[in-house]
Amino acid sequence: MTRWTGGQRAVGDIAPALAHYTDKILFDEVWARPELSPRDRSLATVSALVTLGATDQLAFHLGFARDNGVTEQELIETITHLAFYTGWPRAMAAIGAARAAFVDTER
Repeated sequence: MTRWTGGQRAVGDIAPALAHYTDKILFDEVWARPELSPRDRSLATVSALVTLGATDQLAFHLGFARDNGVTEQELIETITHLAFYTGWPRAMAAIGAARAAFVDTER
């Protein structure tokens, strides 16, 4: 078990139940299920967030995907592929988030 605490740090002061579900259910349980690797879960999550246009959450998950073994080129290719299914504006916004996430990790 990972004993995730990101939800608590992000929203625990205002939404303790949401923090609990994020940490204990989503990350400690769902992400730990063996039926998909963390790498595959990251690709699925990034794809869903691009589709939703959820760039705030995408910023975190792009870095998390890299931690889970997805390369920057694979993430960019995923976003490019999704442009044809989710729309150009969402893909362009996601590439902007990727640029920011990748630059932040190079410092």
